[in-house]
Amino acid sequence: MPLRKVFIVGIGNALEFYDFLTYSYFAIQIGHCFFPDAQTTHGLMFSLATFGVGFLTRPLGALVIGRLGDRAGRKPAMVLSFTLMGIGITGVALTPSYAHIGIVAPILLLTFRLLQGFALGGQVGPSTAFLIEAAPPQRRGLYVAVQYMTQDLAVLAAGLIGYALSNFLSAAALDSWGWRLAFLLGAAGVPFGVYLRGALPETLTAKDPAMPLAAQRRAPLSLFVLALLLLIVTTIGGYGLSYMTTYAQDSLRLAAGVAFGATVMNGIGNVIGDISSGLCSDRIGRKPVMLFAILMLLVLVLPAYLAMTHFPGALTVYLATSVLCIFQQLFANAALVTIAESLPMAIRSTALATLYAIATTLFGGTTQLVIKLLTAATDSSLAPAWYITGALVMGVVAVTLIRETAPIKTGDAAH
Repeated sequence: MPLRKVFIVGIGNALEFYDFLTYSYFAIQIGHCFFPDAQTTHGLMFSLATFGVGFLTRPLGALVIGRLGDRAGRKPAMVLSFTLMGIGITGVALTPSYAHIGIVAPILLLTFRLLQGFALGGQVGPSTAFLIEAAPPQRRGLYVAVQYMTQDLAVLAAGLIGYALSNFLSAAALDSWGWRLAFLLGAAGVPFGVYLRGALPETLTAKDPAMPLAAQRRAPLSLFVLALLLLIVTTIGGYGLSYMTTYAQDSLRLAAGVAFGATVMNGIGNVIGDISSGLCSDRIGRKPVMLFAILMLLVLVLPAYLAMTHFPGALTVYLATSVLCIFQQLFANAALVTIAESLPMAIRSTALATLYAIATTLFGGTTQLVIKLLTAATDSSLAPAWYITGALVMGVVAVTLIRETAPIKTGDAAH
């Protein structure tokens, strides 16, 4: 399938992740709206916890929608997840504040976040399976890069919108309705995304009649363990760095306009890393790219946070964010391709969706809250660096043990 057609999957992917992740960038403003200081002194903590709750339904969405992707096809699964995400983001944007409807407001917010989590849980498996199956063997790294690249373009879009709103609106207006505008912009693209996904061809092929069905669904337990470890590392790194907007405001005491600039740099760095990873992993293999990236992160994470704490300002934060994000996505994209290539087609959508959902539920939904708690408990602004570093050490072990899957290295062009 031509790469330009594959970007249709990417457009829908970008909209879904924009809808889900925009919440984290407006966590402070959402906390003021739904968890006011008059009711609790921990508005930001409750807001971040509600962000994390959206991850609890990801495994259920992965099983239901991911299984649909393996049974009925990748396309219907992608359309369903996108439609549910549209309902969720519209609900969040239109829910009245605590001041207007009291305790019902945070309850509705929680409900719509659970729906968003269910939808996103079923998104990654079918869409990544589609990209792997649509790609020529020698370009699977680049095609799968569309998955993360469009996610990161969504991060960039959210950052640009947040930066514009925080600079053109007063703090009161941003708290009152500015953050809602960012959500409604995402909701406006939902009908467009549903239409585009519905027009895609199907990539799920018929089962091989010469091979027993049980064999087509079999994969070693060690693969699932290593795949989960890689996704955990990817999740902690990605969500740890996406916390930079809140970190810049809460720990470094920088203005909201400067903080949202960090989100822009996060998106730019991620996209550069995605493209570089796709191209390099197709040329030299997945493992060399993963190992190089993760070792560079181990070397750079702590010095980057030290620089930000000693020289807090836009230049330091933007430079640290962009560099770390480039290496984070250099690793993440190569890891996702490796996992997708390793899984049999008959279970690719369900297995990948479930593994991804478990990793993001346990560590994506909790990473930002854990960082906040660690920072408060230790009174150290280096807490994010130590948490991310711990994950990276685990990642080095996983990269070392998992097998190479790139056709250029394995010679398995028909895999």
